[in-house]
Amino acid sequence: MRPLVLAGIDGSECAAAAAGWAAREAELRGVPLRLLHASPQLPGTTVPRPAVDRLRVVGGQLTQRAAEDLADRHPDLEVEGGQADEPPVDALLGAARDAGLLVVGTRGTGGFEGLAVGSVALRMAAAASCPVVLVPPRPGAYADRAGAPRRTPRIVLGFDAHRPVGEAAGFAFSAARARAARLRVVRAWGLPAESVSARTWAVTEEDRATWEDREVLELSDAVRPWQEKYPRVSATTDLMLLHPAEALLNASRNADLLVVGRRTQPAVAEGRLGPVAHAVLHHARCPVAVVPHGG
Repeated sequence: MRPLVLAGIDGSECAAAAAGWAAREAELRGVPLRLLHASPQLPGTTVPRPAVDRLRVVGGQLTQRAAEDLADRHPDLEVEGGQADEPPVDALLGAARDAGLLVVGTRGTGGFEGLAVGSVALRMAAAASCPVVLVPPRPGAYADRAGAPRRTPRIVLGFDAHRPVGEAAGFAFSAARARAARLRVVRAWGLPAESVSARTWAVTEEDRATWEDREVLELSDAVRPWQEKYPRVSATTDLMLLHPAEALLNASRNADLLVVGRRTQPAVAEGRLGPVAHAVLHHARCPVAVVPHGG
């Protein structure tokens, strides 16, 4: 059986949106959904036992209500709830080891007004062993909206033809197939360093066209194996002469999901994301999937 979908909940608007997104994803995958609540505790503080017991009761009630609500909305979905005595980061990272996907809201009940992405969400994106989807408070077309017109879902994949990430590509193509979505594969590129040196005053249109044609060809060649593996997915490639973060954010303005990769290098695994993923998480308005890979 495929690993379940795990969603972190804490009573916040973002967590509710994440749980709803996770329920639809679990339904598409044909796997159970597990909701996990962990009591937020500040490091180094000692909470009196009566307060701990009260937090557990409140957390249990919150989890039960959320599970019952999702089960009513998705009658064919197996939904289970759970609690953890550990802090949210430790609890979610531990539970994610047995999950196929972790879904969290971009921010929880903590933080300050105007905060785009909370510390727990960033930590999950940087350190979880499975793919992580960060869901904003209003995740666009994935939100339940009675009577809303249906349209073809759109997924954007950030892709580097020179260092293709198979895990991220596989996630994006699989998601597009499950949703009958259109997939846009975006590659950001820059002019060769020698063409914009201090001694170069201008780049001719001929040179630019040559470099662009080469990039287009490399992108097509790199994506072709995935198009052959997923022949029913409607995929297009898009080359953008922009900074990678800017290219992805522009492409994802009307998207339902943005997919990026995250290298599992030791420094990154300790909780730091690359600059592109970090910028995307803070500014994207749609759910963002961060897929770990060992490249």
